[in-house]
Amino acid sequence: MTMNTPDPAGLRQEYDPARPLTEDGLAPTWRAQFARWLADAVAAGLTEPNAMVVATADAEGRPSTRTVLLKGYDDAGFVFFTNHASRKAAELAANPHASLLFSWLPLHRQVVVCGTAAPVDRAQAAVYFATRPRGSQLGAWASPQSAPLPDRAALARAYAAARERFADAEVPCPPHWGGYLVRPETVEFWQGRPDRLHDRLRFARAGEAFTVTRLAP
Repeated sequence: MTMNTPDPAGLRQEYDPARPLTEDGLAPTWRAQFARWLADAVAAGLTEPNAMVVATADAEGRPSTRTVLLKGYDDAGFVFFTNHASRKAAELAANPHASLLFSWLPLHRQVVVCGTAAPVDRAQAAVYFATRPRGSQLGAWASPQSAPLPDRAALARAYAAARERFADAEVPCPPHWGGYLVRPETVEFWQGRPDRLHDRLRFARAGEAFTVTRLAP
């Protein structure tokens, strides 16, 4: 039996003309514009609206990407949490430049952030860690993130050991776990438009302020 596979070159979708992104309609700051679009993504019922692709590169410039969850943002930038022994953490230690991509495909929108990442302080990481479900807290102790495992059973044993270790206590924030703040140099808002004539408006840092430029699609 022959399986018909789709040809990626023939997969096309026309974008909604009713959602223009104009300079007049843009919020005065990247933070306010991001808040608008994130709220739209939540209201639309999108799965994991705070999911973002984090791109990092090692000291030689070899890139890697993965999807993580945004856990906070303010005028300083975007915050996510991870194991400090992970691949992304090792790459950020060697090369602090990073990019974030929020892809809200049903709304024909994406946001691209480019900037530099630095660890958040220990107190901030501990405050957030305390809000996580207990199972996720135990998982942070059990998983040597990005390290090779002999099999799934090894991870299950490590989780069981963590569960036993903290059976009658709150789970503290592991010393190898924490957060990163990505301080943006640019924040680009992309809105899909008909005929591939998309709207792209980019906030770019100029000292402590940001200027807005329209980019060709």
